[in-house]
Amino acid sequence: MRYAGGAPVLALALAACASSQTPVPVVGARADVAALAGRWDGSYSSSTTGRSGSISFTLTARGDSAYGDVVMIPVGWNRPIKAWNDPQQPGQTPPAPAAPEILTINFVRVQGDRVSGTLAPYADPETGMKLFTTFDGRIASDTIAGTFTTRPGPAPTTQSGRWSVTRRRP
Repeated sequence: MRYAGGAPVLALALAACASSQTPVPVVGARADVAALAGRWDGSYSSSTTGRSGSISFTLTARGDSAYGDVVMIPVGWNRPIKAWNDPQQPGQTPPAPAAPEILTINFVRVQGDRVSGTLAPYADPETGMKLFTTFDGRIASDTIAGTFTTRPGPAPTTQSGRWSVTRRRP
């Protein structure tokens, strides 16, 4: 079974605009949270699935929360992975494919140079299966690198991979 693994970068990708988004709970000292602020670009890969792609996010921290979106684009797909939409009820006509959406982060914890979190469920780009991803990483100046774990629905099986992003300087 193959599913998209790379959401962790997305997760960290706390990201893109602070427009009208729901705040992302961020736990950590104010200075640690501030270290995540900015626009980040990078990549993710999983030797387990053979998938890889790009990740972009922008984090805007305000008080005890952060705002933003994550964009994850698998190599060869030329479109972002979309957020999970509730499955159809039995006997219903399948819904029309939804336009790609920005992914959101459910939770982020930062302590010193360590960051971890979870992404909101998103759809596997090949099967549409509901996926859950957790991520962790280490912050070193303008780079964050780490690992992620993705699992489909309630299944106990997981797949993992690596991600890294670099802060874009103006």
